[in-house]
Amino acid sequence: MFDSVGGVSAPSSWINGRPAVTHGDTHRVINPATGEAITELNLATAADVDAAVAAARAAGPGWASSTPVERATVLAKLAAVMTVNSDALVAEEVAQTGKPVRLAAEFDVPGSIDNVEFFAGAARHLEGKATAEYSADHTSSIRREAAGVVATITPWNYPLQMAVWKVLPALAAGCTVVIKPSELTPLTTLTLARLAAEAGLPDGVLNVVTGRGDDVGTALAGHPDVDLVTFTGSTTVGRKVMAAAAVHGHRTQLELGGKAPLVVFDDADVDAAIQGAVAAAIINSGQDCTAATRAIVARDLYDDFVAGVGEVMRSVVVGDPLDPTTDIGPLISAAHRARVSSIVNRAPAQGGRIVTGASTPDLPGYFYRPTLIADVAETAEAYRDEIFGPVLTVRPFTDDDDALRQANDTAYGLAASAWTRDVYRAQRASREIKAGCVWINDHIPIISEMPHGGFGASGFGKDMSAYSLEEYLTIKHVMSDITRAADKDWHRIIFAKR
Repeated sequence: MFDSVGGVSAPSSWINGRPAVTHGDTHRVINPATGEAITELNLATAADVDAAVAAARAAGPGWASSTPVERATVLAKLAAVMTVNSDALVAEEVAQTGKPVRLAAEFDVPGSIDNVEFFAGAARHLEGKATAEYSADHTSSIRREAAGVVATITPWNYPLQMAVWKVLPALAAGCTVVIKPSELTPLTTLTLARLAAEAGLPDGVLNVVTGRGDDVGTALAGHPDVDLVTFTGSTTVGRKVMAAAAVHGHRTQLELGGKAPLVVFDDADVDAAIQGAVAAAIINSGQDCTAATRAIVARDLYDDFVAGVGEVMRSVVVGDPLDPTTDIGPLISAAHRARVSSIVNRAPAQGGRIVTGASTPDLPGYFYRPTLIADVAETAEAYRDEIFGPVLTVRPFTDDDDALRQANDTAYGLAASAWTRDVYRAQRASREIKAGCVWINDHIPIISEMPHGGFGASGFGKDMSAYSLEEYLTIKHVMSDITRAADKDWHRIIFAKR
């Protein structure tokens, strides 16, 4: 047995308030920066999913009937406990994902804690429509009630953040949760469950089952005793999750892939656009569904933009994630690096010009250099398909209509950005670009108070913000007679004689 990064053997799952012994296949969690195992565990099985769902179902009535202030108190305590343990969370996140320590320490972990703090406050603001008379004989009111047992499946690119984005609004709304993290990166999700118990979350309210998608994920999404299924991941897998959930008519919320355009108009600050494009393309090694992947640049600025992006990319430090000077870490696995590389290698045959990158440094692990592909055709695979690596494609546009047409020429609709000094251009871009988030003169920032989510092949529903609470609540209309009359006026449409 390997020791986890925290020095204690990692449990494979967390069920009903305690580590669970599971009996699935033995699995090693690999540090993608070294290719070496950091822990070993037995994966969950369908039987473990049954146990986790049963625990969540049993805990549901008690948690749903707790007052908003009681839920808020536990969630605020969780934020405090996470803060105390932030160094350990950073260490686990870096070890299992290979992301640079600066990214984990300044974005992933503090951003997750901030999200917990936000939902601790939001738990006390679950308001319904005020009681009123909408008919002469009745008073109506609206109740907002917890949806029930939430099954959630999260990806490997931002393990802690994605867990928090899904779990916290559900808990704030009074739901109970069974979460399946990726088996590639389960450690911080398991730690989150342990810290939640330490903060006073009742047993069974949050359960974790670590397993593969094709067995444990399918069993969870299609489980008859869950009420709602949420998923973050690829569009292909998301459609399978939705199909499994549809068997029992479960509600679904899906945050799927993206192919975000970065539109640079001819009046843009080109230096800012260059810097922003590289930062947004290589964040988390490009393993980000909102990453800038399609730069669409005014022809007058095109050559300067391509040259500038290439220069900045060549200066990016690729290396040891624990070195604070490192800018970009590895991709998640050898298989994923091979996929990214194969798409890039096919680009020249489809008209693309490799400006920089398209190579692997002489390092252990699964590193890949930041890559710029210029002059791509609109039909090129690298331009149309989600690569999920540090790869930016770029092509020119002729006028504003052409720029916005190209921005929307995709099945995805998650995120986009527009770079311009003209307020009217910015307003037009924000109106006409079909994406759940449109940044102006920036690309990638998120904040707990604002929603995240898209449409089309990028899914539907929202994470973060008060808007996400709607995903985990049901609306109940309560209508009360105020007349005391046994013979109601509307009965005349039923009885011929009164």
